Amino acid sequence: MTKKFPIIFTGAGPGAPDLITVRGMKALEDADYILYAGSLVPGAVLTWANDAVKKESSAGMHLDEMVDAMADAWDRGLKVVRLHTGDPSLYGAIAEQMMLLDQRQIPYEVIPGVTAAFAAAAALKVEYTVPEHAQTLIFTRISGRTPVPEKESLESLAAHKASMAIYLSAGMAEQVEKILAATYGPEAPVAVAYRVSHPEERIIVTIVDRLAETMAENEINRLALIIVGPFLETEKSAKSLLYDRAFAHGYRDKA
Repeated sequence: MTKKFPIIFTGAGPGAPDLITVRGMKALEDADYILYAGSLVPGAVLTWANDAVKKESSAGMHLDEMVDAMADAWDRGLKVVRLHTGDPSLYGAIAEQMMLLDQRQIPYEVIPGVTAAFAAAAALKVEYTVPEHAQTLIFTRISGRTPVPEKESLESLAAHKASMAIYLSAGMAEQVEKILAATYGPEAPVAVAYRVSHPEERIIVTIVDRLAETMAENEINRLALIIVGPFLETEKSAKSLLYDRAFAHGYRDKA
């Protein structure tokens, strides 16, 4: 009887091959068949895989074709890796793939990855959760070809004025600008992280009122994250209680 292994969904990280997790890297090293999101996962990440391994892009496949390809490889006893960009749980469309695998009683595992919002924060050298200024980070997108539930509209979420990372919305920069201007204000700082951690990375900081213009000037209409929130305005003098000498906790007494 052919020995079979669980299919592994793996997050490739934001783009740089060394920003994949160690566990994800080892999964690629051990794989016999890799089905990767070819429109987003850079070829550099695939360098962790053996040269002889079959690597197939899913860019031209629909859902059933992807699942059929994984199921066929699994049935032949191959170690299968389904490689997604960033973290597969965030805009990765893995739930529908897992549902079909469940129906076929094919086991699988998920390895998390570094999402672009965290790579962007590292590039900007900022903290999303600044004490007394921002303690909430929202991941969202504007409604487009893929609709967003009304209760989660960008207008509704922006009203909180929390730290916000807006995915999959670079092609609708004018609409995003209008919404952010009405909530955060036209003079509020906003950052655009284009292909963060890739060799072509560009990090641009501007103000909300110039967001669409700045993106157009730089010919950015896809593969970019829009980041906004009070953390971009606060001085780096903000301090948490955690490390305050007068704040005691289970591992430290007051100084």
